Amino acid sequence: MKKYFLFFVALGVVILVAYEGLIFYDNNFKYGRMWETPGVRPLEDLPLVMPGGVVPTDGGEEVFKSTPTEALRSPFPGNDPETLKLGKVLYFTYCAQCHGKNYDGNGAVGQSFQPLPTDLRSAKVQSLSDGVFFKEISYGIPEGRQPPLATTVEAMDRWRIIAHVKSLGIRH
Repeated sequence: MKKYFLFFVALGVVILVAYEGLIFYDNNFKYGRMWETPGVRPLEDLPLVMPGGVVPTDGGEEVFKSTPTEALRSPFPGNDPETLKLGKVLYFTYCAQCHGKNYDGNGAVGQSFQPLPTDLRSAKVQSLSDGVFFKEISYGIPEGRQPPLATTVEAMDRWRIIAHVKSLGIRH
């Protein structure tokens, strides 16, 4: 019994010495514990006030995404020469690598895809409504290789590309 008592007394002394050692360390050395380190105090300074109009509250990509396909209409007339000219430039910037310079799906990058890119002058593509065409370009084609371009190509530029491709007509 005496052995156990001496053991617990010795253990208590060891714990007390260790505790006092930690307290001494905290109080006397440069590298103390967490309470001595600089803390993040987020509410010490007033939060920055964001000027009005910085965060959009209407419009944007979510409007296009949530609008039913049949309700989407191009904001450009189909025969506006400036729109078609810019649409052609945008096509060769963003689309020709896959769909090809002849719009036939034989672009250099597109040849590695399975299935191959679509011929944009096919009757199937040319008969698509503006809304379907816009959503396929913007959000990709399920089970297809069309990547979603909504984060790459501005919405108005997508409409310009559609106007240009539609102006080409069906390949004969």
